[in-house]
Amino acid sequence: MVATWSSINRFVLSNLAHRPIRTLLSVLAIAVEVTMILTLVGVSYGTLDGTARRARGVGADIMVRPPGSSIISLSSAPMSDRLIPLLAKEANVTIVTGTVVQPLEGLDTITGLDLDQFSKMSGGFHFLEGGAFQKDNDVLIDEFYSREKRLHAGDTVHLVGHDWHVAGVFESGKLARMCVRLSVLQQITGNPNRLSQIYIKVDDPSHIQTVVGRLRKTLPGYPIYTMEEFTSLLSINSVGLLRNFIGVVIAIAVVVGFIVVSMAMYTAVLERTREIGILRSLGASSSMIFSLLLKETLVLALAGTCTGIALTYLAQWSLEHIGHSGLTQETVYVWWPIAGVIAVTGAVLGTIAPALKAIRQEVTEALSYE
Repeated sequence: MVATWSSINRFVLSNLAHRPIRTLLSVLAIAVEVTMILTLVGVSYGTLDGTARRARGVGADIMVRPPGSSIISLSSAPMSDRLIPLLAKEANVTIVTGTVVQPLEGLDTITGLDLDQFSKMSGGFHFLEGGAFQKDNDVLIDEFYSREKRLHAGDTVHLVGHDWHVAGVFESGKLARMCVRLSVLQQITGNPNRLSQIYIKVDDPSHIQTVVGRLRKTLPGYPIYTMEEFTSLLSINSVGLLRNFIGVVIAIAVVVGFIVVSMAMYTAVLERTREIGILRSLGASSSMIFSLLLKETLVLALAGTCTGIALTYLAQWSLEHIGHSGLTQETVYVWWPIAGVIAVTGAVLGTIAPALKAIRQEVTEALSYE
């Protein structure tokens, strides 16, 4: 029996080595499955965490959003800027500032802001190049957008149907990736005296919940969050659409892995019909034959998982250096074993049909197979 098991182990390794192209394609297919899962999860986490980080960078304690807006999108009916002086009169409120957010192509947006009020609230931008607004056609961009578009202070960029002068490049992590003067963006977008969201700073953190309670009575129907509440909601579990999308992609990845491994193992059974017949004639049981095929599958799945994890870093590098500035990919280590289990499960499921064919094969038929 020991010799038989040793023969099976050698049989598995030699079969993989003697059919390198099929082995390589199977490993790469499983690797793509793992990379697809980890990249999607990493981009989802990274993009949401980036949004939360920029929101925290504002330095506000409370956020007021338009009625009908969700966590990741704003309403098409923005708020009146008359709310600014109204909110500023609230007890314990020290600074109030509003912004206009205008969608651009893809995931990009441009934000109009009152730079003086924003600086008082957040401490201002940390400029890597250039400086603050000097003219109405000035735009400030963050370092990631600067790198993606290869823009520097003094360059010109075309946005919202206008040519803008890049006045400064700032360190990312505060409010937005592109900022212009609030009044200018309001005029360009046809939203004079309108705002997309309002940020509020209070005099003491212990007063935040009290102020929120009063504001919710004053502005019924308006989503009002503490910044802690808002950033905590920027998670995959809280964004149902994103959670469902990830589930669909994972299901597709499992199906792909199942089909690829099933085809590879079915081909392997046909190619090794005579060898399997010889093992059966030497006394190998059905469980031993199944173990042979299962071991081969596990080797492919584990090799594919490791390769997929490595390719995830390549995807992360590509997204960071040649991808879209609105997307950020994180390395979510907790998903490594999850992706591995998904890949192995799909591979094992894909082995069942070929394994049953091998087990049910008659010895005489197998030995006579050419």
